Formats: sequence, structure tokens, C-alpha cells
Amino acid sequence: MQPGSRPGEEAIQVKGWFLARRYLILRRIMQLAILTLFLAGPLFGIWIVKGNLASSLTFDTLPLSDPLVLLQTLFSGHLSENAALIGAVIVLGFYLLVGGRVYCSWVCPVNIVTDTAEWLRRTLRVKGSANFSQKTRYWFLGAILLVAAVTGSIAWELINPVSMVYRGLVFGMGLTWCVVAAIFLLDLFVGRRAWCGHLCPVGAFYGLLGEVAVLRVSAVRREQCDDCMDCFAVCPEHHVIKPALKGAEKGIGPLISSGHCTNCGRCIDVCACDVFTFTTRVSNHSSQVLPGIKPKSEVSS
Repeated sequence: MQPGSRPGEEAIQVKGWFLARRYLILRRIMQLAILTLFLAGPLFGIWIVKGNLASSLTFDTLPLSDPLVLLQTLFSGHLSENAALIGAVIVLGFYLLVGGRVYCSWVCPVNIVTDTAEWLRRTLRVKGSANFSQKTRYWFLGAILLVAAVTGSIAWELINPVSMVYRGLVFGMGLTWCVVAAIFLLDLFVGRRAWCGHLCPVGAFYGLLGEVAVLRVSAVRREQCDDCMDCFAVCPEHHVIKPALKGAEKGIGPLISSGHCTNCGRCIDVCACDVFTFTTRVSNHSSQVLPGIKPKSEVSS
């Protein structure tokens, strides 16, 4: 990335405006569509989905339940109904297929807040960042399970920002505004991607599922990388990129296998050299250039 430039500017020149933002656009559409489905019932009386992101029933037939909520329920010493168990198994299977932290980048409404804080942080060139351990979120995950065991309740859901945002949109934001503002300011001034990348226990849980997920991002054309660093600049978990991108000499494959990867697709969007693509753990991709997209060296010449 050249001094003074923004991540993705070269990709726009090479691939065009839409292809340099396609996954970002699709993520926003998905996040807003999911919120709309949940809010259509209580706000407009259109009950396609009943419930919330913790537990819901679609078309009065398909149960979906958050596996983390089910886990808290079990730790609290309570047994869930059959519908909740079936719903949790369905959701668990889905995220084991597409990647656990797809929830964070494609579903969670708080992601819109943290992405906005990150964009403003780059725009204002906010310097400095608190150092949070990558393990902190797992301590928080353990803490909410311990609280469930001690209190006999799923107390975390009372202060879970995702649950609070949904309740706020239905019943009035109130205190929720303070929580959203706190997360925004935390990411903007205290630490880059502090909430989603270091503290959120929900992300920690889904990251564990991502360790074995089938759908992955891979640096299949890493020999074309020109070290512009755009992918590192936009990645919410940039530490997952280096092993796949620079690990050839150490015998490390191009697959980003870390469960921390959110499969957001931003590295694919902003890479002018077309290094990254979505693939699976079992695919064996050879280096190639996608039809209609020329390497940046050809475009520059």
C-alpha cells in the first residue's frame, strides 16, 4: 500500500469498483436482510421468523438455535427442549461447513459498528493501540460458562451486545446506545479490532468451530503477491494471513486454516494481484489467474 493511499485503490483500478468491494457489499446486504427478517414480525406483523438470533422458528417449521446459548443452558443445569436441541445441531452443522466466524462477519449486527470504527480509525490515522492477548476472548468465554454454572442462568445474554441490539431495535435502544458507543470508541481509540478480534466471547466460541470448517480462504496465487499490504490493512484478523501468504519456504500451504479467519472476503476484494480466493480444505488449486482479471503488472504496463 503506497503512502497516502487507501486499501483497495489499486484493486479498483485493476478489477473495477464492484469487484473490489463485492464481498463487503454482500456482507452488508446479508446482515441487514437477517435483521429485517427478525424485525419484520414485531414491527410490521410479518412473521417469517419468530424469535431472535439466540433462538428462532422460521415459517413455523425450521428451528434455529445458537449453540453457545445451548451450551450456557447446559452449564446452568437446565435441559433444553427438543426444538432447541435440533435448532442448535442445524446451526452447528452449518457453521462447521462454512466457518464458525462467518457468524461474526456475515450475521452479527455489531460487525457493522466495529467495521465503521476501523474505517474511521484508518481515515483519521489514529495511532497507537492497546495490546490485548489473543487468549483474552477465551478467558471471557470460560467466564460466561462459569457464570452460567454458578447462577443457574444464561446471564451473558442479558448483556450480550448482539442480543441487546435486537432488543433495542424492538423495544427502544436506551442503554443499548451506551454499549454500542462503548464498543465503537474501544475499537476507534483504544485498540484495533479490540472487541471482535480480542474480547468477544461469542467470536471465541465460533472461532473454535472454524478450526475444522470446510470453507476457507486460500492464497492460491501467492507467488503474484507484490507486498502491497492491503490485505493486512483490511483483515480483521490479519495475523492469519502471513503463514499462508509467506509460508512457502517453510513448507506451509496457501490455505488459511486458522479458526480466527472470519471468511469475510475482504482480502479477496482488495488484492489487485488476485492472490486470494475462496476454496475448501480438500481442494487442490494450482496457480492461475481468473478469466477477465489481469495481474497488476500487465495492467500497469
